Amino acid sequence: MRGVILAAGVGSRLGRPFPKCMSLLPDGEQILGRQIRIFRDVGIREIYVVSGFKQSLIMEEFPDVFYKYNPFFYITNTSKSLLRALEHMNDDVIWTNGDVVFDREVIEAVAAHVGNAVAVDRKRCGAEEVKYRADEQGNLLEISKHVVNPHGEAVGVNKVLRESVPDLVHSLTLCQDDDYFEKGIEQCLHGGVAFHALDISAHRCIEVDFDEDLREARRMFAPPRARKARTTILPENVHESPQFRSGLELMRLEYRACAAGE
Repeated sequence: MRGVILAAGVGSRLGRPFPKCMSLLPDGEQILGRQIRIFRDVGIREIYVVSGFKQSLIMEEFPDVFYKYNPFFYITNTSKSLLRALEHMNDDVIWTNGDVVFDREVIEAVAAHVGNAVAVDRKRCGAEEVKYRADEQGNLLEISKHVVNPHGEAVGVNKVLRESVPDLVHSLTLCQDDDYFEKGIEQCLHGGVAFHALDISAHRCIEVDFDEDLREARRMFAPPRARKARTTILPENVHESPQFRSGLELMRLEYRACAAGE
């Protein structure tokens, strides 16, 4: 089994001068570093990171994984990043968005599932979240941001079996440049390839798109004694200051703030 982490995007909604997968958590780990560690902890040794925006910064920080480069990261979405990762693979694959913070148990559950799987959280969803609907047996019926009467959120952690990889690759090839990879999953469903909606609601999992998501992730995954600390990590306008043009400088500032429990 191989692991794939999609980390090519600019992360414009978060507004950092470095890839958002490198955002720091209160224990000093970066989001991407936590994902890599958990993959390895559950026995997934061959890990591919699909990079794009500021690739060299990611590669310098995490040199011990494989990389697939999406040269069109600024005009394509996750469907094309996932395609870059899967087009030459012949193995079961677990993939995740590079901005998801999750418990180890989420990856364990997805890895242990016998078929294709989409990890889901049964909760009320906002407009920006990827939603899903499944039948009574848990078979996935729909997955997109536009599902009517959804059952919850598809959290961005998924598994495809080796025998289904060619079908998913074909579906991703048919996707438009701006499509999310969930469009490829939906096309697989229409072609008769089954995916199971795997409920991981008992575990912590959050996707970081906006500042409020990052604050919540830091609260959720803070060491127990720090969970009641203030969640505002930085002054609101700090990213506009010429003093912090360097992504590395900003990361260090965030690290100090996290360590101080601010």
